[in-house]
Amino acid sequence: MTVKDRFLKYVSFYTTSDENSETVPSTARQLALGRYLADELAAIGLENAHMDALGYVYGYLPPSPDRAGEDAVGFIAHMDTAPDAPGDKIRPKTVLYAGGDIPLSDTEAIREDTFECLSRYVGQELIVTDGTTLLGADDKAGVAEIVSAVAYLKDHPDVSHRGVAVCFTPDEEIGRGADHFDKAQFPAPFAYTVDGGALGEIEYENFNAASVKVAVKGVNIHPGSAKNKMKNAALLACEFVSRLPAAETPAHTEGYEGFYHLTDLSGCEMNAEVRLIIRDHDREKFEARKAFVETLCEYLNTVYGEGTFTPEIKDSYYNMKEMILPHFHLIEAAEEAMRKAGAQPVTVPIRGGTDGARLSYEGLPCPNLSTGGENFHGVHEFISVQAMETMVDVLVNLAR
Repeated sequence: MTVKDRFLKYVSFYTTSDENSETVPSTARQLALGRYLADELAAIGLENAHMDALGYVYGYLPPSPDRAGEDAVGFIAHMDTAPDAPGDKIRPKTVLYAGGDIPLSDTEAIREDTFECLSRYVGQELIVTDGTTLLGADDKAGVAEIVSAVAYLKDHPDVSHRGVAVCFTPDEEIGRGADHFDKAQFPAPFAYTVDGGALGEIEYENFNAASVKVAVKGVNIHPGSAKNKMKNAALLACEFVSRLPAAETPAHTEGYEGFYHLTDLSGCEMNAEVRLIIRDHDREKFEARKAFVETLCEYLNTVYGEGTFTPEIKDSYYNMKEMILPHFHLIEAAEEAMRKAGAQPVTVPIRGGTDGARLSYEGLPCPNLSTGGENFHGVHEFISVQAMETMVDVLVNLAR
C-alpha cells in the first residue's frame, strides 16, 4: 500500500476532537482509527502493536541485527483532526496541478492570489477537499508517512536501521495529546513528531501557550428602570475584549510575534464568558501577557465592583527550544535526512505547538518535522503526494 493509499484510507475516519469533553479520548470516534492502526502495525510486523485503554497506539520495530546496541528513534503523530472546521464525511479529490486556481465546489476554490504557496506545487499531484470539510492532513499525513516508513523497513531487511518506536496520539488538537503518553511503551530516548507543514520544515521553537477563561457576572434588571443599576454582563465582556491590544492578534502578527486570540464570546445580561488563547515565543513576554489579563480584570473590578471579572488562566505548553538545544544533533540529523531525500531543510519557528513541546519537557526531546501539507484546519487544506513520498524517505533516512 502506498503512502497516498494509506492517507486516503485514514481520512475516511471521522476523528474530530472536542475540547468541551472530559473523556479520554475526548471523542469515542477516534478509537475506530486507533484500532485500525494498531491492527495495521501488527500486520506489518511491529512488536507490541496495540491501542491502550485511552486511545494511544504504540508499536516497535526492532533494529537490524548489526544495530542492536544503538538508541532507537521515535516517530509520533496524532490521529484527531481540529474542531475548527467540519471533519465528517471528508471527500478528498486528487488533482494534477497545472497552475491557477483549484476549484473545490461551485462556491469554494483554492485561489492563487490568496494562497501564494500554490506556485510551489505546479506539476505535482495534490489531494484537496470538496470545499465543505477540512482534509485531515493535520495529522493523518504524518500517520501515513510513519506507517509507510516502518512498512518499508520491514519489507527491506537489507536496509540496516536502528529500532523505531511509534506512537499515535488522540486529542492533540485540543492540547491534550501528551497527557497520557506512556514512556514505558515507547522504547526510544528521543523522537520526532511528524506534524508540520510544507516539505523541508524542521521546527524546534514553538509558542509558550496558555488558555484563558474570563467569567463576567452582571446585574440584570428590567430595562425600563435600569438606569444606574444594570450591569450588562454581555456588554462588559465586550469592553474587556476592546481593551486587549488591537494590533496583537493572529491577523496582525507573524514570525516570533506573540498574540491574544479571542476564541469564544458568549453570554447575556446576567452572565458572560470570554475565552482567549495567549501565545508568545519569549517566556518573559508570555508571562507579561498573562499578567496583563489579570491586571485588566483587577482594574475593571475597581470600576464595576469586586467579583465582576474572574479570570482563569491555564498554561498549555512551553517553548521546547531550551529542551532541544542540548540535543541539537537531532536537528542536524533531520537536516541531513532531508537533504538525502532531496528536500531542502529550513528551520522555522512554530506559530503553534505539538505533542513534542510537552514531551520535550517530560524527558523526551522531540522536535517537529514537516508532513508536506498546507492550509491546515480549513476547507482549503491540501497536501502534495510527492511531498508525502519524500517524507517517507526522510523518516527511513532517520532510522538508518
